[in-house]
Amino acid sequence: MTNVIINGSKGRMGLSLLACAKQIPGLSVVAAIDSGDDLRAVLPKADVVIDFSFHTVTPGVAAICADQGKALVIGTTGHSDEEKSEIRNHAKRIPMVWASNYSTGVNTLFWLTRKAAEILGPSFDLEVIEMHHRLKKDAPSGTATTLLEILGNVRKVQLREALRHGREGITGERTSSEIGIHAVRGGDVVGDHTVIFAATGERVELTHKASSRDTFSQGALRASQWVIGRPAGVYDMQDVLGLKA
Repeated sequence: MTNVIINGSKGRMGLSLLACAKQIPGLSVVAAIDSGDDLRAVLPKADVVIDFSFHTVTPGVAAICADQGKALVIGTTGHSDEEKSEIRNHAKRIPMVWASNYSTGVNTLFWLTRKAAEILGPSFDLEVIEMHHRLKKDAPSGTATTLLEILGNVRKVQLREALRHGREGITGERTSSEIGIHAVRGGDVVGDHTVIFAATGERVELTHKASSRDTFSQGALRASQWVIGRPAGVYDMQDVLGLKA
């Protein structure tokens, strides 16, 4: 039996996690906590914590888990470079699954994006478009950021120099080295992501559309069972799904 604590249990993802956990054999939610609750008090009952709270909270959660030797699954996005560094330091003591998106379909999109970028080559222009609900606080989304990192790695470019966040005014002709990113917000969209590879005479588009948060929840819960007993370090859903070569 895998004993899980869900942190951020009152949010949209937290509620989805609680509902989906009831359907998974061999998994028990021993505590559902949120802002103001004491993680240290309930942590001894758990094997792993799933954190879908807020990016500023995650480093503290990671520190507490590391102190008590508990595995961690991180679902928050929008971390600063300083927050990322702090979290990775704690991963030297415990195993963590840290993914921008826990959906099986999106992780397949990650894999396909890398392969397409490798096959199509530098003659194709790269653009990423993401759309989320009007309440989302960070942009671009964590999933879009991962897609951009994949494209940047394949093209061997520095994203800080290559990225173009939308376009306005007289921007001049598009350069071959830039990667466009466009964040759209509105309504109750769970998450749409499209990667465009555009060349003269042809265009390839890879798209994933999520219609339910349950896809993310099921993936995060799967990750919580997978991470138990792993060596200390940072893993992602590509590891969980066995998609890494």
